[in-house]
Amino acid sequence: MSLETDLLLDRRRLMRRLLFWRLLAVIAVLAAVVVALPEVGVKPVESAHVARLTVSGLITEDPKLVRTLDALAEDPKVEALEVMIDSPGGTVAGGEALHDAIARVAAHKPVAAIMGGTAASAAYMVAVAAQRIFCLPGTLTGSIGVMLEAPEISGLMAKLGIADEVLVSGPLKDQPSLTRPLSEEGRAMLQGLVKELSEQFIGLVAAGRHLPLERVRSLADGRPYTGQQAVTLGLVDALGGEHEARVWLAEAKGVPMSLPVQDVETESLLERVAEVSGRLTFRGILKALLGQSVALDRAWAL
Repeated sequence: MSLETDLLLDRRRLMRRLLFWRLLAVIAVLAAVVVALPEVGVKPVESAHVARLTVSGLITEDPKLVRTLDALAEDPKVEALEVMIDSPGGTVAGGEALHDAIARVAAHKPVAAIMGGTAASAAYMVAVAAQRIFCLPGTLTGSIGVMLEAPEISGLMAKLGIADEVLVSGPLKDQPSLTRPLSEEGRAMLQGLVKELSEQFIGLVAAGRHLPLERVRSLADGRPYTGQQAVTLGLVDALGGEHEARVWLAEAKGVPMSLPVQDVETESLLERVAEVSGRLTFRGILKALLGQSVALDRAWAL
């Protein structure tokens, strides 16, 4: 073996060793930071402050966030809550749970909702728990309503010569089904569920916005509104962003604008690092892409 070959092999071994120790050092640093930071909740602040919760992406049930908000409601250092919303909506149950948690905060402290580019459907449901709602003129909001989707592939199965036999305890047990069309009874049953969930949504909007039920029903045909339209219709209080919200908190609720703002965190550093790492993998990218589809087995407000 030549001298050049030996040198090349030695260099590769050294690089592998260096890579190993570098990775070990990074892991050790991350572990130390994770231990030093609180596991969940609002990062500890010794002085009075305004908490800021960001609601983005699809809204689903998040028990950890609900617990964090309940603790925040009792925290004497938290003077007020800002809810920054940029979301197309999500599950009805997720929206209701977050709405109720924010409403419990609003029972103790001033709460302002600030809408970004989109705050529709379940995201608007969340906003109405606040005592005052701000949005931009071009914000897409409203879209008050509920939908159920039931994908059905019986036509494709028939072309492929595939049959599906199902034994059920009752005529509605398999409704909806992926492999057979909805029956008339099944369609009526599901439509009844959508109607009931929609009425719950309408009730939350009417209570939060102090509007008559019939007035909200007339607006709840599923259509989105611009921020400017929403202000005119009474679905939003005023145009503006975080600055306008802070002015309102100061003038109407006595919360000084000089107070610092502290973001609400419900994930540890380790969880956030793992989430970012997962997005960089092929599986994470595939999951993100598939997650944009709405093939659902639950009621959604989108």
